[in-house]
Amino acid sequence: MPLPPLLQSIVDFVRKGYPQGVPQHDYLPLLALLRRRLTDEELVNLAEDLRQVSGDEEAVRTIRQAIWDATHEPPQPQDIERVRARLIEAGWDPESVA
Repeated sequence: MPLPPLLQSIVDFVRKGYPQGVPQHDYLPLLALLRRRLTDEELVNLAEDLRQVSGDEEAVRTIRQAIWDATHEPPQPQDIERVRARLIEAGWDPESVA
């Protein structure tokens, strides 16, 4: 099923910022940044789409844990800034998502 345009644009930028896939240590800060703008359902859809790209079943568990963590425990500020900088370098400011 195709993603809504907003989610597709986010997926496109994340893929541009992480052409080799999102490393496990960046899932939590990435989802925390996106959590400010997306619903829980949108986060799950986004995570599932990113998981399909990797095809890694271990990534499924990691992404699910990261979603739980993003909604229950904030990541370290330096981790958020690292991910924010990477996304901005790819041409997208996560704070500008409407």
